[in-house]
Amino acid sequence: MEKIFMLLTFIGVPLSVIGTLMHWPTMVLFIVYCVSIIALASYMGRATESLAIVAGPRIGGLLNATFGNAVELIISVFALKAGLVGVVLASLTGSVLGNLLLVAGLSFFIGGIKFKRQAFNVHDARHNSGLLMFAVIVAFVIPEVFAMEMNESKTLTLSIGISVILILLYLAALFFKLVTHRGVYQSEKSGVHHEEEPEWSKRKAIGVLLAATLAVAYISENLVHTFEYVAESFGWSELFIGVIIVAIVGNAAEHASAIVMAYKNKMDIAVEIAVGSTLQIAMFVLPVLVLISLFFTETMPLVFTMPELIAMVTSVLLMVVISNDGESNWFEGLTLLAAYVIMGIGFFLL
Repeated sequence: MEKIFMLLTFIGVPLSVIGTLMHWPTMVLFIVYCVSIIALASYMGRATESLAIVAGPRIGGLLNATFGNAVELIISVFALKAGLVGVVLASLTGSVLGNLLLVAGLSFFIGGIKFKRQAFNVHDARHNSGLLMFAVIVAFVIPEVFAMEMNESKTLTLSIGISVILILLYLAALFFKLVTHRGVYQSEKSGVHHEEEPEWSKRKAIGVLLAATLAVAYISENLVHTFEYVAESFGWSELFIGVIIVAIVGNAAEHASAIVMAYKNKMDIAVEIAVGSTLQIAMFVLPVLVLISLFFTETMPLVFTMPELIAMVTSVLLMVVISNDGESNWFEGLTLLAAYVIMGIGFFLL
């Protein structure tokens, strides 16, 4: 399997560059880009696994989520510059839904088929649940409610204030988990991974992760330009593309990594990627984009459409209820996947 992914990478990435420069047919480029991103995702997964063995599941999962979300941040900045505020908000909504329902759901489901009962750090799960509730339910719902009684200028001022608070709290959460309370809430089996031999050294793993991320960023940016043509060909709406398609492709690398970790029964890393990535999107990427939008013609207040907001709140509540016991199985995964499909149908029909 590794040789197949290596072959797809060394063929797909050059073809992506050549096809872009030579203006190949849009549908051909769409397929080449998607295959290349999936192939690069395997390298990001292997690099994450090596880092997790050397540095622990928290740092491994955090680095994977960070590099994965860097792609999303780059694409979103270009979209904001083009004035596509609605598409940016829709794609970030899709990232939250995709990570909490699709990635976690597939991880729980595929891992649960192989292992009847899988455990992960219950303390981390409860800590993350509190942050998820705060980020999505408090920080996203409040601007929506207050914006009803405010003009655009005041709504933007409120969004800026909330964005700054979210970024500061996210940095404080990292400091809490990685510095002041590192190792305080260890799970019983957390020492198991350190007995393994990493495939790559820390330096090589970070180098591969960085190179793969840059390649994914380049291909993803070009892939976004094919969506309009593909949407017209299949009759998809702009909202559906933003919430479902852009989000899945933009996060393909971390999606693959989390599922592979779950299949290997490394649930601490899988959950850290899925939930950690969601927290990073909600508490760092989105607030940063709100602040960056101030430098462009069209600003982006922290106000979502009602379907986007309700979908995010529902997914957070479902994930909190399912993950708070620190255990997972295939049926819980199937429940998360079912919720994702229901929301996907809803956004498709809007």
